[in-house]
Amino acid sequence: MVRFNRHHILALCLALVCFVAVSGLSLYKSVEKNGTPARYPDILADTITKITSQYPSEIGVAVIINNTDTVTVNNSNIYPMMSVFKVHQALAVCHDFDRKGLSLDSLMNIAREELDPKTWSPMMKEHLEPVISLTVKDLLHYTLSQSDNNASNLMFKRLVDVARTDSFIATLIPRSSFHIAYTEEDMSTDHDKAYANCTSPLGAAILMNRMFTDSLVSRENQLFIANTLKECKTGNDRIAAPLLDKEGISIAHKTGSGYINDDGVLVAHNDVAYICLPDNTCYTLAVFVKDFKGNEAEAAKAIAHISATVYSTLSQTLSYEVTKRV
Repeated sequence: MVRFNRHHILALCLALVCFVAVSGLSLYKSVEKNGTPARYPDILADTITKITSQYPSEIGVAVIINNTDTVTVNNSNIYPMMSVFKVHQALAVCHDFDRKGLSLDSLMNIAREELDPKTWSPMMKEHLEPVISLTVKDLLHYTLSQSDNNASNLMFKRLVDVARTDSFIATLIPRSSFHIAYTEEDMSTDHDKAYANCTSPLGAAILMNRMFTDSLVSRENQLFIANTLKECKTGNDRIAAPLLDKEGISIAHKTGSGYINDDGVLVAHNDVAYICLPDNTCYTLAVFVKDFKGNEAEAAKAIAHISATVYSTLSQTLSYEVTKRV
C-alpha cells in the first residue's frame, strides 16, 4: 500500500485546488440556457463526467448535497466495494446487538491462531498475546478506523454473518443497489469474489448519508460508528486530500482498496465520505474506481481530483446563490 506523508498530501491539495479554482465560479456563471444560470447539480454532473473520462478506468460517482440534491455519474451497481462494506457490517452488528439488548462493550476472547497473519491487521500487530481479549466495540473500531480484515472476519464468523448483513442493509437502501456475498477471508482466497460484493455509488452514498442524517440503529451505537468514521486513518490521499488544509471542515469516510490482478489491473480503489463545511453545507461523496489500469497512487489522484472539484463547485456556487438572494 502506498503511503503519503503530510507534505505530499498538502502539495497534492494545493495543485488540485488551484486547478479547480481557475474554472469553478466562471463555469457556474457561463453555463446558461436562455439567460438563466444552469443548476449547480447539472454543472457538477457535467464536470465530473469530463473528469472520469480522463482516466483509464470505470469510475462511478454519487453526490448527495444537503440531504436533497443528488448527482450521479456512471451509477451502475457493478463496483466492487472492498472494505467499504465494513460500514454495512458495523450497522448490521449494531442492529443485532440493539435487538438482543446487548452492549458493544461485550468481551470477545480470540485465540491468535484464529487470525490470518498475511492479511491487513493492525489489531494483530498491536496485540501479541496468545489469547486476545477485546470488546465488540474495539473490533468495530479496528474495522472502521483502520480497515482491519481479521476483526471483520471474526465478526462475520461469530456475530452477524454475511447473509444476515446483506438482508439487514436491504432494509436501509434499495435492494438493487448492492450485494454482499463474501467476507474478506473469502476474497483473499479467491480475488474474483470481490466483484460479487458490489454496489452502485448512489447505494453507498445513501447509506453513508443516512448514517449522519437519519436514525438507523440505537442513538448511542450510531454515534459511535459516525465518530469512528471521523477517525478513519486509511486513504487520506483520496477524498480527504484536497480538504486537509481547509479550516472547519468535518470529514467522516471509509475506504476500500482492491487487488492487482494478473493483468496488472487494479480491481478497485474507493472512498465514501460525509463532509460538512463551515457554512453548514453538508454533502456525501462516493467515488468507486473499477479495473484501473494504473497503480494505487494514480487511482487516489483521480478520486482526489473529483473531490476537489465537488468541494470547489459547492463552495462557490452555493455562496453565489446565497449572495444573489441577499
